[in-house]
Amino acid sequence: MPRVKGGPYTRRRHRKIVKLAKGYWGARHRWFRMANQSLLKAWSHAYRHRRLRKRDFRRLWIVRINAAVRPHGLTYSRFMAGLKRAGVAINRKMLADLAVRDPEGFARLVERARQALAVTSPAA
Repeated sequence: MPRVKGGPYTRRRHRKIVKLAKGYWGARHRWFRMANQSLLKAWSHAYRHRRLRKRDFRRLWIVRINAAVRPHGLTYSRFMAGLKRAGVAINRKMLADLAVRDPEGFARLVERARQALAVTSPAA
C-alpha cells in the first residue's frame, strides 16, 4: 500500500488551530502543538465555567436579596417562605434587581411576605 502524507490537509488543520489561538502569549499562538494544548485547556475551562456561572449568579442574587431584606427585619429564608405563602412567583434574579433598582416596590413585597407569614403562623 502506498504511503500517504496528507500535507495540505494537515497544514490546513494546523492553520485552523493556530488561528483560533490568536492573541495567546508567546509560542502559544505560533506553534501548533502549544496552541492545540492551550485551546484544549481553554475549551475545558469554558465548558466548566458556563455551568459554574449559573451557580455564581444565583449566589449573588441571594446575597443581594438577603442584604435588602435585613433592614426590614426579615431574613432571606423567612422572606422567601412568605413570598411562597403569599403566592408571589418572582424569581431571584428579578427580586435582586428590584432590591437594587426599586427599593419602594421591594419594600411592598417584603410587607406582603410578612403579612402572609403572620396569617399562616401566628407564633412568628
